[in-house]
Amino acid sequence: MNIIRLGIDLGATKIEIAALDHAGNIILRRRTPNPGAYEPMMAAIRDLTDSAVAELGIGSMGERPPLGVGIPGSINASDGLVKNANATWLNGKPFARDLPEVTKRLIRIENDANCFALSEATDGAAAGRPVVLGIIIGSGMGGGIVVDGRLVPGPNHLAGECGHIPLPWVRADEFPLPRCFCGNEGCLERFLCGPALAASWKGEGERNAHGIEDAADNGDVRAQKALDRYVDHLARACALFINFLDPDAIVFGGGVSNLKKTLARVPPLLSRHIITPECRTELLVHKHGDSSGVRGAAWLWNTAEEIRG
Repeated sequence: MNIIRLGIDLGATKIEIAALDHAGNIILRRRTPNPGAYEPMMAAIRDLTDSAVAELGIGSMGERPPLGVGIPGSINASDGLVKNANATWLNGKPFARDLPEVTKRLIRIENDANCFALSEATDGAAAGRPVVLGIIIGSGMGGGIVVDGRLVPGPNHLAGECGHIPLPWVRADEFPLPRCFCGNEGCLERFLCGPALAASWKGEGERNAHGIEDAADNGDVRAQKALDRYVDHLARACALFINFLDPDAIVFGGGVSNLKKTLARVPPLLSRHIITPECRTELLVHKHGDSSGVRGAAWLWNTAEEIRG
């Protein structure tokens, strides 16, 4: 039997499906606009999935292959409702209950950062490493933990949610700490997300740090100072992760992964804060790019027995 995995990456503006063969190669990839409302979105997921299955010629014997779904938020462990989604029409909805009914399929759902981590740990930049921390830094910051090829979501579904850990080893000149939307102060996301870097470079209100490395190389003093601060903050964050998790690899995705020269400056700074003289944790950039989310969703069904049911 040819094993095919199906994954959906649910974004605020688009819905993408991909099918992976037994070796993890993408054999089909389609996308459709997200309608921007809950019930039309559910119908769009159903129709996109049914169309992909028909195109692949699977399920012709009445089988309904299961589906993995990555969402831009998380499922509340206590009531099963979506929370913290930037696709705001998802918040407060029983998505995990409704989607199996709408699609008539078995469903597994994870947040997009967990899907990213699973993709990169399975056959991406960190393939073969036993303990992997995947981190996406873009307009926000999130992460996921994979151990021996399996996600570790935790009982509260918070494992790897590094964006809302406070910046460690805070210095006196860093007060007052910035307030986060979560209600706390000094969250890593407020120091490391793209808008924070842009504001550090160009001033409050700026949202885009595109071109900051080139600007620094061309003598922009403010850009260089902003990057220096950023490297220091990121090194402190990585040292914290290494001290408590000790992963074999930390894989970066999102906009920060484009700052390759900046990331290369981080490893030499780790020894200031980690509690061992030699750090063996690798800091890596993603392999699969914007495919990681949908690939990770497909890998949520990780064995042939699960897919066969």
